[in-house]
Amino acid sequence: MSVETTKAVVSKYLDSGHTDLSMMAEDVVFTNMATGEKHSGPEAVAQMLNFIYHVAFEAHAETKNLIINETNAVFEADFVGKHIGEFAGVPATNKDVRIPLCVVYDLEGDKIKRARIYFEVPVFFKQVNGQ
Repeated sequence: MSVETTKAVVSKYLDSGHTDLSMMAEDVVFTNMATGEKHSGPEAVAQMLNFIYHVAFEAHAETKNLIINETNAVFEADFVGKHIGEFAGVPATNKDVRIPLCVVYDLEGDKIKRARIYFEVPVFFKQVNGQ
C-alpha cells in the first residue's frame, strides 16, 4: 500500500463521521485500550460506534492530527458533545464534554484491519463529576 491509499481509506471513514464502514476488513477488531474490550467484525464495530457517538453521547470527533504511513494511521482528536446516556457507570448528566481521543489504525490490503482506541476516561469523570 501507499501513503496515498492509506490516507484515502482512513479519510473516507473519518469524513463519514464514523458511519461508512465499507473500508473495514471482515475480521476487523477495534480494541478499547483502557478496558481491553474488543469489538470484532464490522457489525460489532458499528454497534460500538453507534453507542459511543449516539447513545452514551451525542458527539463527534474534532480532528487535531492525522499521521499516516503506508500501513498505519494515528488519529488524534477531541471527542466533543453531550453526555446523554449511561457511560462507564455514570448515568446521563446532559453535561457538555470534551475528551482527548487517539485511535491507531492498522491497514492491510486497503482495509482497516485493527484499531486501538485510547479514550481519556479520567477526563470524562472530571467533567461530569467534578472529580
